[in-house]
Amino acid sequence: MKVNGIPYRTIWLSSDNRAVEIIDQRKLPHEFVVVRLQTLAEACTAIREMWVRGAPLIGATAAYGMALAMHGDASDAGLENAYARLYETRPTAVNLRWALDDLKQLLTPLAADQRRDAAYRRAQEIADEDVAICSHIGDYGKQLIEAAWVLKGKPSLVDGGVNVLTHCNAGWLATVDWGTALAPIYKAHDAGIPVHVWVDETRPRNQGASLTAWELAQHGVPNTVIVDNAGGHLMQHGMVDLCIVGTDRTAASGDVCNKIGTYLKALAAHDNNVPFYVGLPSPTIDWTIDDGVRDIPIEQRDPEEVTVMSGRAADGTVTDVSIVPDGAKAANYAFDVTPRKYITGLITERGVSIASRASLSALFPEKA
Repeated sequence: MKVNGIPYRTIWLSSDNRAVEIIDQRKLPHEFVVVRLQTLAEACTAIREMWVRGAPLIGATAAYGMALAMHGDASDAGLENAYARLYETRPTAVNLRWALDDLKQLLTPLAADQRRDAAYRRAQEIADEDVAICSHIGDYGKQLIEAAWVLKGKPSLVDGGVNVLTHCNAGWLATVDWGTALAPIYKAHDAGIPVHVWVDETRPRNQGASLTAWELAQHGVPNTVIVDNAGGHLMQHGMVDLCIVGTDRTAASGDVCNKIGTYLKALAAHDNNVPFYVGLPSPTIDWTIDDGVRDIPIEQRDPEEVTVMSGRAADGTVTDVSIVPDGAKAANYAFDVTPRKYITGLITERGVSIASRASLSALFPEKA
């Protein structure tokens, strides 16, 4: 995707083939900052402190983190240490574990002097594979948006076009490129289908207002930011044609874990007969879990993310402000689980699946 007309991925190997460079997403939308990661510790910080975020990008960053670790210490102890430290950074996104298991399986049989180059090669492959997966999700999801447009009589944007509601950020900033939930929107827009996006602000970190609105604008996709609790109202009044959200971990049964608030959008969509889809790259499927509500661990983050907000003042300075009374307590549940019964379909890189183990297994028999 492009920033001010210049193509970018969200993570890439530096020109000296030694470090990894990322877009520091904490600075968006007010500043575009590229950060260089050179060590295992820096990769861990980038994931834990959400310099990078989104399950696919977390997985790619973890893979590159293993490569950075092998540059410093490629011994068996160094490999085990890198795996353990990266694994503990974010507990919910299953792509993290998937990427680490992949690298560990590859590197363990190799001699120490072979591990560094092998790790860098595999990390690059994982990044490239993510781009291809997201592009395919976009192709299948575009068909759903086009079908909604045809059903409405192919209206122009002035006459309403197709209105898609999304939650949090599941665009190219959450992946290596293209995105999951937003890939179908980009593909539809590029194909000339008039699509408009309702962007949930997505408290507490405001990834919708700060990230999704920014990247959609960079690509020229019309969008409107709404408060999180406005989605149900829009659906009641026929202003949403379909919902597309992302996922950080999906149970084999089809239950979907995503940014907190997704479940409430699914309930509103179900009550108003609005199709509710999930952009689902296969590495986010946890084949070991059937009951997502019971078994997917829900990350609880720093309460300060709830009590403090960052924004740009009238003089252009970016500052943090407290929005609660002094001493107020806050709970910060980062994710919730949407049961499969509320999901119209899972948009995967191999097609659109019913939210069920049988349907997912039919698409991915080698993994099921």
